[in-house]
Amino acid sequence: MYTIKDDLSATLQEIRDAGLWKDERQLTSPQQAHITTTKAQAINFCANNYLGLADHPEVLAAAADALQEWGFGMASVRFICGTQEQHTRLEGALSDWFGTEDTILYSSCFDANGGVFEVLFGKDDAIISDALNHASVIDGIRLSKAARYRYANADMDDLRAQLEAARGARRTVIVTDGIFSMDGYLAPLEQICDLAEEYGAMVLVDDSHAVGFVGAGGGGTPEACGVADRVDLLTGTLGKALGGASGGYVSGPAEVIALLRQRSRPYLFSNAVAPVVAAGSLKAIEIARGSDEARETLQRNTALFRELMTEEGFELLPGSHPITPVMFPGEDGARQAAQIADAMLEHGVYVIAFSYPVVPQGQARIRVQLSAAHSEDDVRACVAAFVAARDEVLGS
Repeated sequence: MYTIKDDLSATLQEIRDAGLWKDERQLTSPQQAHITTTKAQAINFCANNYLGLADHPEVLAAAADALQEWGFGMASVRFICGTQEQHTRLEGALSDWFGTEDTILYSSCFDANGGVFEVLFGKDDAIISDALNHASVIDGIRLSKAARYRYANADMDDLRAQLEAARGARRTVIVTDGIFSMDGYLAPLEQICDLAEEYGAMVLVDDSHAVGFVGAGGGGTPEACGVADRVDLLTGTLGKALGGASGGYVSGPAEVIALLRQRSRPYLFSNAVAPVVAAGSLKAIEIARGSDEARETLQRNTALFRELMTEEGFELLPGSHPITPVMFPGEDGARQAAQIADAMLEHGVYVIAFSYPVVPQGQARIRVQLSAAHSEDDVRACVAAFVAARDEVLGS
């Protein structure tokens, strides 16, 4: 007798046989540079904890105080009874940092990207999206009835062609990640803004992997590219460099934010950001804005890791971002990456392999993410673990 369980079991076995199975390792410690799992103690090189704020004592203290003062959860959406003073303070802090008129909080950046496009862009509009944009951007765009166009990653000639194809739309928006999460590439925002102005288009940037540590003041890719006043809308997360908990946002013109408060479904129908997260994130933003030394440490760690890994003969995607993909291309690359990541845990380094469908077929990788909380010895230990694991899995 046919059952869906039989079909799904077969699909799951195919994933295992292809070496694409994704295990979830359990941590038995807080998120920090040095962690423990159920199997080992390890240096953590796969978290988005870029500034080391996930366990920063001031962030923890702010969250603990908020638990007592503001409670555990809101048990409501914002417009009913889910807005506290600290929610509006957090929105104001983000707006002040980015130089925007207003900001709206969401439960996650996935929800922010899921809630912005349907409200702003309808059947008479056009959305032009970079081919490597995050899954949340892709899903959000799908919710809109606007005409959809896609351009090859950071390819300005292709972007121009798509802008030409979209001529006549009521509103046109170019959508790009600030940093592409699987590759660590920086979007060419200056050229994007130039084309947007030429064609009368808006620019929306998801800056989740940049805010807090990219740019001289941590303001993200618009600041780093000198176009902070030319980007129309920003989306981002509180769940990476800014304390690493949860929550996302859209920041931009006051009229846009006001309309999102009235019509954005993930905002209207989701609980407000938890009080402890709001308070911890406020403190994290305060720390991040003054973290020049941490940003410099992060840059040094990234440069050292790239230099040492290149000397050892590993294939890295080019760049200077703390996301450093170590590539294992080809048909057997997914299996090799997974086996090397597993072997590295035995050598005291925690990393994760990425394979299809998270990345394209044949482009498996171990995505290493540096942190300001790592020491130079940590970085050298990571490289040594890569070498030892490669020798064990592939032969010296």
